[in-house]
Amino acid sequence: MATLRFSFGTMGSGKSTLALQIHHNLALRGLRGVMLTRFDRESSVVSSRLGVSAPAVEVTPDTDVYELIAARVRGPGVDFVVADEAQFYEPVQVDQLARLVDHLGIDVYAFGLLTDFRGRLFPGTARLLEMADERNELHVEARCWCGARATHNARLVGGRQVYEGEVVLVGDVEGPGPEPQDQLPLGELGADVTYELLCRRHWLAGEHSPHIGA
Repeated sequence: MATLRFSFGTMGSGKSTLALQIHHNLALRGLRGVMLTRFDRESSVVSSRLGVSAPAVEVTPDTDVYELIAARVRGPGVDFVVADEAQFYEPVQVDQLARLVDHLGIDVYAFGLLTDFRGRLFPGTARLLEMADERNELHVEARCWCGARATHNARLVGGRQVYEGEVVLVGDVEGPGPEPQDQLPLGELGADVTYELLCRRHWLAGEHSPHIGA
């Protein structure tokens, strides 16, 4: 029986790496899959900071994911879908992923962040938690600069942590280890935007690594 599986974690928890591994393993079994992504750091691919990547279909706010995959079912066929960066999908697109499972019997593996820099659920993530048959937290634990388990993604603008602003405004991740979020133009902000993984205590206090900007 087909299922909608949602795997979530912080930056650096290996979401894209696992998405690529699942796609690779299923393809080796002769199954036909489609990779979807949104705002990946490289256009129209799913990429891992480990240097592994695979072609993907870019999802935009106007994409009807159900019709996109259904058209391929009528053609070469589809056995499974891997949906990376699913936190950026529209809630209606999450419903479309669920319809692929229920109506077409296609397994869907979705991967994404749980919360944004404000500590709030992404709309796509919230809908995935509501709709998924299985919810899995990834246990490759990233660490805060203090050594504690990282639980929050902090946004730094010009080296200072902010708690308000556009949700989809993505920069780079400072320091080794964490997997960068996707790259987007900074628009009218006019300042460098970076992200850092912090424990809850340092996220609430707005205290980032003393090595950043040093």
